Amino acid sequence: MGFPTPEQFSFAGSRALIRVDFNVPLNKQFEITDDTRKPAALPTFQKVLKDGGSVMLMSHLGRRLKKLNEDGSLDRDKFTLRHVVARLSELLGQQVKFCPSSAGPEALAMSNSLLPGEVLLLENLRFHKEEEKGDRDFAGLLAQHGDYYINDAFGTAHRAHASTTIVADFFGTDRKLFGYLMADEVRNADRVLNNPTRPLVAILGGAKVSDKILIIENLLNTANAILIGGGMAYTFFKAQGGETGNSLVENELLDTARKLLAQAAEKGVKLLLPVDSVIADQFDATANATSAASNTIPSGWMGLDIGSNAIRDFEEQVLSAGTILWNGPMGVFEMEPFSRGTKAIAQAVAKATQNGAFSLVGGGDSVAAVNL
Repeated sequence: MGFPTPEQFSFAGSRALIRVDFNVPLNKQFEITDDTRKPAALPTFQKVLKDGGSVMLMSHLGRRLKKLNEDGSLDRDKFTLRHVVARLSELLGQQVKFCPSSAGPEALAMSNSLLPGEVLLLENLRFHKEEEKGDRDFAGLLAQHGDYYINDAFGTAHRAHASTTIVADFFGTDRKLFGYLMADEVRNADRVLNNPTRPLVAILGGAKVSDKILIIENLLNTANAILIGGGMAYTFFKAQGGETGNSLVENELLDTARKLLAQAAEKGVKLLLPVDSVIADQFDATANATSAASNTIPSGWMGLDIGSNAIRDFEEQVLSAGTILWNGPMGVFEMEPFSRGTKAIAQAVAKATQNGAFSLVGGGDSVAAVNL
């Protein structure tokens, strides 16, 4: 695949604006619990610095902060990227500077004053509602931070945010490129989607169908089996007429779920839902918990993990795979009582890989699970 990467450029005396994915998990003390993404991105930074350039980093942290963006009522201290500065400085072997804003006079002054060999991390892009809207004016402000634009954030590249798709428009074709991590991920994705060793088994989880619709639609054209876990499974169960209790359901997507199920049947793709779930009477690690068939969850209870029978079914598919794509956890794995399903799938993926399967794991939660 032909796309420009850092070794084709010299960054001497230039500023490289690099979109990274530092959306790392944090504990209650704001300590990083899994930083796989940061070391993986280091080669791109190091190439720029070795050339005698300076590095401006921008990223998200936290899920979509709609409430924060609307009324400012969320505690920004919880989601500041300042939390990653110490670890990033340790990994790079030099002090990383931090700017408490992403765009505007303060940020521009700091980026303009950056010396060759220095690194500046901008504040969480999600503090700006313009970011997720793909606002062109905001993208233009971000573009002022760099002479080159490098996208090294594969996990967010599919979204038309200001810092990804839109900001690239402000750089000429000889001034925008993929970072090393992005290039590797694109090659791996191409191998999975266009030249997989079969069977190709895709494991999709996470909270919402809306986050994975495009992925599912594309996989229906290439996958042999799609395993769906996490909160998104209950939209499918309700679409089939099942009882989902208080489980997370996107009612506006019931027709979409039915359409996807029909397309899978038509194309001969096995779309496997978890037959049973670990359910709880509240969204809390100390909640009362039991198990139930995923399509007969009582009122007042919610599915928070795949159950034992679903684990067995999913493991069987994973261990038979020649190629595995995994994106999203099987349950609320941050809470120990609801982590078994995600851990079991991580172990199955690891075993299948040891046995010769090619596996591609995407999404911070999935990566964190594999590293448990």
